[in-house]
Amino acid sequence: MEQRRYERRNGAVCWTGCVVAVLLCSMASAQLRYSISEGVNEGTVVGNIAKDLGLDQNTLVGRKYRIVSSGADPLFHVNPNDGILYVSRTIDREEVCAQSSTCLINLKTVLENPLEVHNVGVEVLDVNDHSPSFPEKEKTLEISESVLPGARFQLKPSRDRDSGHFSVQQYKLSHNDYFRLEVKDKREDGKIPILVVKKSLDREAVGSHSLVLTALDGGKPPKSGDMNILINVLDINDNAPVFTKDVYSVMLDENAPVGTTVIQVNATDLDDGQNGDVVYSFSNSMNQKLLNIFDINQLTGEITVKGLIDYEEKDTYEIEIEASDKALAPLTTEKSVIIKIVDVNDNAPEIEVTSFSSSIPEDSRPGTTVALINVNDLDSGLNGKVICSIGEGVPFALSPSLQDNMYSLITKSPLDREKQSHFELTITAKDAGQPPFSSEKKISIVVSDVNDNSPEFLLSPYTFYITEANEPGTSVFSVKALDRDENDNAAISYHIFRDGSEENKLASFLNINTENGDILALKSFDFETLKTFHFQVVATDSGTPSLSSNVTVNVFILDKNDNAPVILYPVSSNGSAEGVEEIPRNVNAGHLVTKVRAYDADIGYNGWLLFSLQEVTDHTLFGLDRYTGQIRTLRSFTETDEAEHKLVILVKDNGNVSLSATATVIAKVVEPKEAFAASDVKSAAKDEEGNDVTFYLMITLGSVSVLFIISIIVLIAMQCSKTTDYTSKYLQDTNYDGTLCHSIQYRSGEKRYMLVGPRMSIGSTIVPGSHANTLVLPDRRRASEEVRHI
Repeated sequence: MEQRRYERRNGAVCWTGCVVAVLLCSMASAQLRYSISEGVNEGTVVGNIAKDLGLDQNTLVGRKYRIVSSGADPLFHVNPNDGILYVSRTIDREEVCAQSSTCLINLKTVLENPLEVHNVGVEVLDVNDHSPSFPEKEKTLEISESVLPGARFQLKPSRDRDSGHFSVQQYKLSHNDYFRLEVKDKREDGKIPILVVKKSLDREAVGSHSLVLTALDGGKPPKSGDMNILINVLDINDNAPVFTKDVYSVMLDENAPVGTTVIQVNATDLDDGQNGDVVYSFSNSMNQKLLNIFDINQLTGEITVKGLIDYEEKDTYEIEIEASDKALAPLTTEKSVIIKIVDVNDNAPEIEVTSFSSSIPEDSRPGTTVALINVNDLDSGLNGKVICSIGEGVPFALSPSLQDNMYSLITKSPLDREKQSHFELTITAKDAGQPPFSSEKKISIVVSDVNDNSPEFLLSPYTFYITEANEPGTSVFSVKALDRDENDNAAISYHIFRDGSEENKLASFLNINTENGDILALKSFDFETLKTFHFQVVATDSGTPSLSSNVTVNVFILDKNDNAPVILYPVSSNGSAEGVEEIPRNVNAGHLVTKVRAYDADIGYNGWLLFSLQEVTDHTLFGLDRYTGQIRTLRSFTETDEAEHKLVILVKDNGNVSLSATATVIAKVVEPKEAFAASDVKSAAKDEEGNDVTFYLMITLGSVSVLFIISIIVLIAMQCSKTTDYTSKYLQDTNYDGTLCHSIQYRSGEKRYMLVGPRMSIGSTIVPGSHANTLVLPDRRRASEEVRHI
């Protein structure tokens, strides 16, 4: 049973949906249309919608018949019980539909269950409830009496809020003899009234005309609106203004403040009204510059100062003034006003420098013109009288010329560029006005160089020290000279003075850089052959004519350890440093075996020789004095000692990089008798050989010593001849420290040198030609043998 109910309920729902769909598809949209006049009272019946739609009262109530409206203040409402449509409030058609030709208000009414929509249109009919109105109640027109007939003057149209036939339909003009009315239809803009002159106007006969313009609508009876028109006939301008004076002239101080009254002009006009009202202005022919200086009051004719009045720019102004009436076609009269400017001292003098030579040679004579000075003051009279002056303490002066306010700037004393190369001059010009004005002009004068200074060397003379064995072609020293002049006059070139003399022959081994004064040695110097020399360097500038100076350059060669020691004894017959010494077997400790003799051509530490045993058969048997080269026995010989001993002696100098030589001594141990026999033969051979060697050695070393002494003497003489405090002294130093044989010191300028040699013992002698660096002790054995023979 529940199933049957369910099926019955489903069938009812489907049937209801179909009915609603049919009703929705067949909703009536029948258009009902009613009409009412605007302005009807509230509650006025518009129509019976229920009757017109065939709806009964039950249907209206049951289906909730109503008007669907979105407005907050609806114009209509319907009674849901009887379906009658009423006016809800007073309707103003001009408010609802403005100027539309047809005013139709559409309403939507609905019935529910099922939904039905019915459109109802209500047309609001216009009623002539508004009168035409003009924008202005009164209109004033000004028309010249010279206007010709037919002249047209358009007036503003009247407006009527009603539409259609009730709007403005025609215009009427009050009766008169001078004007008529034309109407122009502009459709959307309505009808436009036009006032037309039909007769010439005469201001003297009728000065003004009062007219009434009436606008009428199409109502019955028609409504109307009026506008009063006042027409003033303007006078014809037949009289020009006339100035009260024939000539206007005035004096005005320059620099008068802005707003100062210059003069007031006056003109009159016999016409009436604006034709007789005069306004003043400057002539159109005046240039803009005058308009920037002066101004005129249009009403009073008062001329005032507007800009800067400058006497120096212009001393007289002629201004054209125009007096015009205010007519539509104004008449104008012109008059000239002469304004004379009175000068005041308001301009400082102006200094103009002409023919100016910014550079003047330093050798210019006094009275040389440097520049022409022109002084100008734009003021007049005493205000333009100028006195010109220049500062003190400068070698220049102002010389007045025959022409007024002209001066010549001249030199009044010699110039020296090296003392002052630049002058800043201040020229002062002062006028005679009260108060006086002055101005200054600064000019810069450069003193140009003249070649009046010779090059000057930084030192005179130059002293240089060169270490021997220098590399040829390299710079060894340089000289420097300065020239107080400038540019080419100070451009210095150097060269070595060569005259070919014997004294200057060493200059050929030198070369100099002409630009910087660097001196190059073209050969390597040897201290052992050349100790000192001198030459001259000439410095020449590039001026025209050129100037030059020379300086003496003293060069001292310094010793370098470039000579190895030379062994004098022992020397074998083939020239090698090797000898044989026989020693009796019975000698005691300290016996002098022999003495190695050597010398070094260098001096100082480079020639100081030290001896050492490089190789020895028995270190306990022989000893060597490191300073004298003496070889002595350290103990007595024994039976076990070998009969022959080899000693290799190393002779070394004390240079930074020491050089050395070696000598070999073969010591043979013999019986005493053999030793004495051999000693006699050996002594004789040694004496003969020693005499020859000593002779040649003395000659050689003596020559070297003489050259060295001569060089020292020359050096002393040169140092003593200096004007400066340079001295050269050789002092014998007797304070030994027990190591050096002697110390010779000499001083040159700020430098000090010392020559040293090995220490000396009592009874020792200096080998001739050894430069005091090789000591030789007497052969005591030989001396003892000589004593025995005696």
